Amino acid sequence: MKRIRQTIVSPAGLLLSSVLGMGDAAAQETSQPATRAMQQRVNVHLTVDTRIGDMLRHPAFAGFAPLLLPWDDRPVDEALLLKDAGTLLPYHNNVDPGIVVAALNRMIDDAATGRTVFYPVYSAAQRQADPELGQVGLFFMRGKAGAPFAVIAPGGGFQYVGSLHEGFPYAAEISGSGYNAFVLKYRVGAGGSKANADLAAALSFIFQHADQLGVSTRGYSLWGSSAGARMAAAIGSYGTARFGANETPRPSAIVMAYTAYADVGKEEPATFVVVGEHDRIAPPAVMRRRVDALARQGTRVAYHEYPGVAHGFGTGAGTSAAGWIGKAIHFWAQAIE
Repeated sequence: MKRIRQTIVSPAGLLLSSVLGMGDAAAQETSQPATRAMQQRVNVHLTVDTRIGDMLRHPAFAGFAPLLLPWDDRPVDEALLLKDAGTLLPYHNNVDPGIVVAALNRMIDDAATGRTVFYPVYSAAQRQADPELGQVGLFFMRGKAGAPFAVIAPGGGFQYVGSLHEGFPYAAEISGSGYNAFVLKYRVGAGGSKANADLAAALSFIFQHADQLGVSTRGYSLWGSSAGARMAAAIGSYGTARFGANETPRPSAIVMAYTAYADVGKEEPATFVVVGEHDRIAPPAVMRRRVDALARQGTRVAYHEYPGVAHGFGTGAGTSAAGWIGKAIHFWAQAIE
């Protein structure tokens, strides 16, 4: 069984320069036939029977493909099929391979039209000084130009980042509704302190480059699942400066999926909460206590508990939680008004 180790090929200034609207001279000199040939390769869609290794070599993901996967520190079975990607996500349930593949193909389609789908959060100089920062970046699915944005922090117990299940599928649905959506790949370990710093830095990055990215900074939202929900809620409670980044305005809404986060700040954003009835990692009773505390201080809050569902249900497709993302988008839209 052939295995590949997740080594990130970092085209140092190339991705960052695309953020700033700077062209790459070599790319500009590429012949039109070569460009068409490359575009044809980029256009190739994945299926549930695509091997992980082939996904990692797809030209749409060149330079950052390992960051699609959950684990930073484990070799990956190159022969594993995408329909078995759920085996990489031990804390998650209800992983739907069709939904995973559809979200990946959305990014492939965007890349095929020349859109940048991944942005490093930290500068080239920062990544050179601390190579671990190369693990951090934002996957971008565009909605309407100038629309507000959402940042999504997938879960994984601060051991891995479940973007395949709790990131890209959320972003595809959010962007399909017209909003801009970013999925954060953050550093794991250290009890979440690095992850919180990465989310704060990501927000600072988006605010700094909002014009180039084509997003409005008014009324943005933070979404998180499990560990990612703790990150989103912490920024909502304390702001970005608390975690070492430039201060940015607080989000208009926090969307929290199944986490036991308990802190309540002096002034909290509108908060939308979902959890499964049978969640043993983030028990509904724990989540209800925070919801009640938010309501007592006057925060607008919505709580949804879904029967027959355990932890890590993602979009909830095929369960009683199906459709919750649409409800959360509506809640966010009301918070913007």
